[in-house]
Parts: sequence; C-alpha cells; structure tokens
Amino acid sequence: MNYADYTPRTAADIVRIRRRIREAGVPPKVTDRNVILATWNIRMFGDVYPHFEENPYSPKRNLRAIAILAEIISHFDVVAIQEVRRNVNGLRTLLDFLGPHWGVILSDVNEGHAGNSERLAFVYDRRRVSASGLAGELVLPPEWGTQALQQFARTPYAVSFRAGDAAFILVTVHIRYGSGDPNERVPELEAFADWMARWNEQNTRYHEDIIVLGDFNIDRRGDPRFEAFTSRGLNVPPQLRDVSTNLATGGKAKHYDQIGWFMGDLRMEFTGRAGTVNFAGAVFKELPLRSMSYRVSDHLPLWAEFSTDRSKEHLMEILQLDPWAPDPFAAVPD
Repeated sequence: MNYADYTPRTAADIVRIRRRIREAGVPPKVTDRNVILATWNIRMFGDVYPHFEENPYSPKRNLRAIAILAEIISHFDVVAIQEVRRNVNGLRTLLDFLGPHWGVILSDVNEGHAGNSERLAFVYDRRRVSASGLAGELVLPPEWGTQALQQFARTPYAVSFRAGDAAFILVTVHIRYGSGDPNERVPELEAFADWMARWNEQNTRYHEDIIVLGDFNIDRRGDPRFEAFTSRGLNVPPQLRDVSTNLATGGKAKHYDQIGWFMGDLRMEFTGRAGTVNFAGAVFKELPLRSMSYRVSDHLPLWAEFSTDRSKEHLMEILQLDPWAPDPFAAVPD
C-alpha cells in the first residue's frame, strides 16, 4: 500500500478504521506465536473503478474502497473471501494494494443461475503463512445426495496452509440464500455439515485440523439453520456465537457468517480472541450506509486468533507431564 498516493478522504478513512480495528481487539501478528484467520463476504466483489474519486456510473467500488479493504485485511493472516465475481479486477487491485508478499488461491466460477457467477478465494500473507499443497472443491457424490439437494449451488472450497508449527485445512463456502424462505437453506447446510464430519473422521486427511469459515446465511444462533450447521459436531466458539456480521441496512442484524471447527479435535489452540471489525460510520461518512455497502461491503469481517506455538505441548510430551494439571511444569525442579 502506497499511502502517499491516498486522497485526504481516503487517509481520514484509514485513520478511523485503524481506531475501529484497535477497538475490536484484533491482536498484533507475532511470528511463531499466532495466526489470525478471517472470513469476509465482500459484496459483489468484481470490477473496480481505477480512481479514488467517485464513479458517476458503475462500478461504484473505487480505489478508496480498495484501500479500506486492504487496510482491514492486512491485519489478518488468511482471509476467506466470498462473492468474488467472474471479473477479478477488484481482487487483483486488492492484491496490488496489499503488496507483493500477499498471495491468493481461488476457485473457478460457479456456473448456472444458483452459482451466481461467484468464486471463493483465500488471500494470505506469505510472510506468515504458506500454502501447503491441498486445494479442491467439495462436491456431493450421487449416493450422498437427497431429494432436497443433489449438489451444492456453490461448491465449498478447501485449501491447506502452514503457519509455524501449525498445519490446517480451511474450508470456505457461501450457502445459497434462496428465494427468501430461510428453511430452503437447511438441506445445503446439513449436507455441508455431513461432508465435514465424514472428512474429520478420516485418519488419512491431509492435515488434522479442519476449520470452516464463510457465509452460511444463518439468521441467528438456535434457529433451524444454525442447528443444521452444528448437527454433525461443528461448533462455534462462545466469543462468536452472538456476533452480528451484517450491516443491517434493510432490517435486523444477522449472524450470516461463521467460523467453526470440531471441538476437541483441533490441535491448534484457539486463544479466545475473536470478533468482527465494524466499519459502519467510519468510512465513506458522506454516504448513506446502504450506498457505502456497495463500495466496501454489507458484511463485516469475522476473525479468530490461534496459537502456533506448540513448544509447551512438545515439552510436556517429552517430560510426560499432565497437560490438564493447573501448572504442568510445576513438577519440574529448579
């Protein structure tokens, strides 16, 4: 990011968004200590107007908006992005703003009406994280299909990464919203949860840790969509269960976006720090909230921090100490 090129309005946006990031408690990125994962549905992330000024026509997303996206994303290590469109000019421009040390892995376009010409993408800080070899789209075998669902509308996308001593598979998805009846989403959510459970039970999976993150179009915790998502053992940490992840431009706040995993089966340690970054009112202050959402997004980024330092675990194994003791290392004499 070349901040010297920013306009005064863009610079003011960045100052305010940095305050919001601090208020959100996003931790610093510390080498060999942590990895910060995030998911963000960036509204209709396609073409971009190649100037900082407003475009009187379309697209409305300009370089000022890209600067805001890049500023927020730069505080994370891997970000799963939903609603990347067939046209990837916006994604390419985002990577230019982030700099040469950022990489991207993305799926091809989901064809057909239900696919909405969308892709799924992971952008990641290559100084901190490396792609470790696995990348693939998840499809339902015919024998797994049901009368209600033969195939995912937008195939979930799985990519493996390594950060320090930690290796993990991230699976992102954008569950189809449907015609407006929330129950239409249940079969797809159940099929996704079943796919993840079957994969998690395989001893031969590429890495042990599987974390899912994306836009699941879940209205709220405890509704049938959330129950379908958690029906096979996937769980959401308490820190994220009541977090609203949309701007509520046309109604009540929702819990569409989620980060979850199979509790007890994750070797990486969740630090307990997680949340969103609420940029509403901090950027494009001269515009109504709805207009701003077409430039930045109508969803908030959702993030969670994990520890990549497994030195304590290794030392306890070598010394045959009880990891559940209040102070496992107290048994080691001075």
